[in-house]
Amino acid sequence: MIALEHEEDAMRRSLLVATLIPAAALAHHGWSTYDPDKPVSVTSKLSEVSWSNPHATAKVAYQRRTWDVVLAPVARMETRGLTPAMLKSGKPVTLEGQVRKDGTPEMKIDRLTLDGRTYELR
Repeated sequence: MIALEHEEDAMRRSLLVATLIPAAALAHHGWSTYDPDKPVSVTSKLSEVSWSNPHATAKVAYQRRTWDVVLAPVARMETRGLTPAMLKSGKPVTLEGQVRKDGTPEMKIDRLTLDGRTYELR
């Protein structure tokens, strides 16, 4: 009887994990919400820079609105030469990427130009 209860608990845990992992992966890698057919290039000053995972983020003023900016994972940016000290609030940058299809003021950045140097983020 005890062995059967342990097996049932193990099956429930496995089912729960099998359900949650794909949902988390879809939530994290939902790049289909961005429009690759309408690339954007924005030169603006960064604000509210967050150097954290799963992706660094920032905000920029664009089209008279404040936009959320989704950058790359910090390990990737550091490997490509970007550091937190380089991406401080108030720093002017050029961002190239895509905006969300649904009109939410958010952009996913593929390329960032800072102090005359371009960094590939994807």
